[in-house]
Amino acid sequence: MTLNRREIVQLASAIAERRQALLEEIRRDLSRVREEPYESIAGAVRDIGDEAVADLIADVDQAEVTRDLGELRELEAALKRIADGAYGLCVDCGDDIAIERLRAQPGAPRCVGCQQRHEKTYRT
Repeated sequence: MTLNRREIVQLASAIAERRQALLEEIRRDLSRVREEPYESIAGAVRDIGDEAVADLIADVDQAEVTRDLGELRELEAALKRIADGAYGLCVDCGDDIAIERLRAQPGAPRCVGCQQRHEKTYRT
């Protein structure tokens, strides 16, 4: 079932809101990383435990930013598909993406079946 204009407008609005929230979150995270350098986390006199904790915190911070950037790219691609008239169609098979899936994840580029195959193929 193809999306109607009202559904596309609602989903575009959800994408724009999430996009803005992600941009703010990324800015906050990057600002926090800059304000809290590795040395302040590990301490002036380090032991292996302090370094391990500092490494873990730095890795988690990096993973959060990487995850947020990935979602931001997905949302940007969805906005482009809206502009191109291809939003709601699976980028792999061309079938409709279920409206329930798009409401849960407005940037979803694939239908559930193709997404499962994609994840299985690129699991590593």
